[in-house]
Amino acid sequence: MYMRAGVQLIYYARFIMKKRFIIRFKREAIDKPVVYRLAKDYDLIFNILRANLSPRADSMMVLEIEGTDENFNKGMEYLKGMNLDMEPIEQDINRDETKCVHCGVCTSVCTPHALYINREDMKVRFDYEKCVACELCVKVCPVRAMNVYFD
Repeated sequence: MYMRAGVQLIYYARFIMKKRFIIRFKREAIDKPVVYRLAKDYDLIFNILRANLSPRADSMMVLEIEGTDENFNKGMEYLKGMNLDMEPIEQDINRDETKCVHCGVCTSVCTPHALYINREDMKVRFDYEKCVACELCVKVCPVRAMNVYFD
């Protein structure tokens, strides 16, 4: 709490949480407005990193969810109450710059375009923010420059 010119100001420390999740939907839950509710009811920011949705089969979505710790926790409770299978992505993909030969093989399997070739210098660039940790690049890298890091 702060005092300024006779006015009492209340300062609340807000911690921002940001995590990635794989959410698996059962067929009967596919028509529910899950992501909309996270934004509308819990004031969470979301980014759909990858989605495979089908009304006739189980579906999945990779979401990055961000918000204050209080809203984040409430949103997670909502998702658990929806009876969805949720698994946090507790791994990251890293690139060893000393091993990378910029062959570009990894860019051919990277559907979110986290790995791409910079046309100016013809070097492979890695945009961590776009990575969904699918590990396809790890499997195809001939020099093993891509690796999985677990938190």
